[in-house]
Amino acid sequence: MPAPRPLLLPLLLVATLGGCSMGGGTKSTPTAYEAFDSSNTYSRSFDHSPAQACEAARRALLSQGFVVGRAEADVVEARKYFQQEESHEQVEFRAVCMPQTRGDQQTLVFVNAVQDRYALRKSSTSASVGVSALGSLSLPIGSSDDSLVKVASATLQDPNFYKRFFSVLERFLPEDIERPAKPSAATQAQPTLFPVLPYPQPVPAELPAEQAGLPDPPAAEPSPPPL
Repeated sequence: MPAPRPLLLPLLLVATLGGCSMGGGTKSTPTAYEAFDSSNTYSRSFDHSPAQACEAARRALLSQGFVVGRAEADVVEARKYFQQEESHEQVEFRAVCMPQTRGDQQTLVFVNAVQDRYALRKSSTSASVGVSALGSLSLPIGSSDDSLVKVASATLQDPNFYKRFFSVLERFLPEDIERPAKPSAATQAQPTLFPVLPYPQPVPAELPAEQAGLPDPPAAEPSPPPL
C-alpha cells in the first residue's frame, strides 16, 4: 500500500523551520556597556591647585549632606544614605584631583558616584529540642531576623548629576589661586655634556734667596780695635 505523499511536504517544512529556530534563537549579549566616548561628564578642569580643588570638593559634599570618610590633598571620598519605601540606597562619591598635563589650567578633577541598593530580607531561625528517646530535634519554633542585602549596584551616569556637583564645587573655590613657584635661572643646574675631571694644581718649590732675586743681606760692621 503506497504512503500518502501529501503529508511529506508539511513534515519537511516543519522540520526545516524548527531547525532554523533552534539555530538562530541564541543571541550574543554584550559583556560591557561602556562606550568610552570623548565626553567630559566625569571630569572638569580648574585654574586652582589640586589641593584647593579637593578642598572645595570636600566642602561641596558636606554642604549636600554627605559623610566624608577620606579627605586628602588629592582625593576625597564620601557617602550618603537614602530611604525609599522598603529599599535602602547608598551613594558613594569619589573625587580625584590631579595636575593638568596640557592647557593653561593646572588641575583636572575626576569624579565618580556608585549607587548601591539594599533590600530587607527575612531569615527564619529554628530551635533545637532535646528528647531523651528520639535525640535532638530541630523544630521551627524560633523567630525571623531582618537583614539588609545588597541587590543592585551601578555607577551613576546622569550628566546633570555631575554638572550640579561641579557647579557647587565652583562656589567653594577660593579667590586666591595657588601656583607653584617657578625655579629661577640661577638655581637651574645646567647639564654638563663633557665632564672634565679636576687635576691638582702644581705647587712651586722653594728657591734659594739669590735665585729668587732677593737683595743680599747688609754686611756686618767691623768691631773697633781694643785699647
